[in-house]
Amino acid sequence: MQDTRPSQKDAYGLILESIDGGIYHPGDRLVESELADRFGVSRTPVREALQRLETQGMLTRDGRSLIVASLDHTQLAELYVVRGELEGLAARLAARHAAPEEVRVLRDMLDADQALVNDPAALSRANRRFHKQIHLASHNRFLVRQLDLVHRSMALLASTSLAAEGRGRGALEEHAVIVAAIEAGDGDAADRALRDHISHAFVTRLKLDAAKVEAAT
Repeated sequence: MQDTRPSQKDAYGLILESIDGGIYHPGDRLVESELADRFGVSRTPVREALQRLETQGMLTRDGRSLIVASLDHTQLAELYVVRGELEGLAARLAARHAAPEEVRVLRDMLDADQALVNDPAALSRANRRFHKQIHLASHNRFLVRQLDLVHRSMALLASTSLAAEGRGRGALEEHAVIVAAIEAGDGDAADRALRDHISHAFVTRLKLDAAKVEAAT
């Protein structure tokens, strides 16, 4: 009989998806036995997946326990700087290499995402798909690999900046500018529009974090 249990790779992916999907938040403790039960795997692949995630900085130690890592202000700033540079490059390359069909997919995403403007969680998932499509349209596998790492770290943010009032609509308007530049084959404009988009997201994130600090004092 064929063994249909999840593999080690599946255990890693399932834990990562759980963090990315908000099932586990920064500071949450991950217990090997509980994860094995949740995902229906043995403890060995879970243990190996946890070790891998710790090495990648997705998990950190709290005494003997492993918890989902969080980003301090400096790490957040560093992440957005790198994201802006790499995302801008992806948009520039997409303007040069994207096939007409890939641009059409981006256009279709823009249209579909209008219905999600008042649903931050759904819009956040759509936003990731939109950015991933730009990464793929760059036709540079090494850049895509680095952006995957960056977006993996974005999962360590406890909330989406798209939840801020008016940010969802603004983000979609920025997406439209990015797609227009890619469609026109204007690499400079696409790079600039994507960097501006990331900058606006960072400003929103900083305002949200400042509001939380003020509310806690």
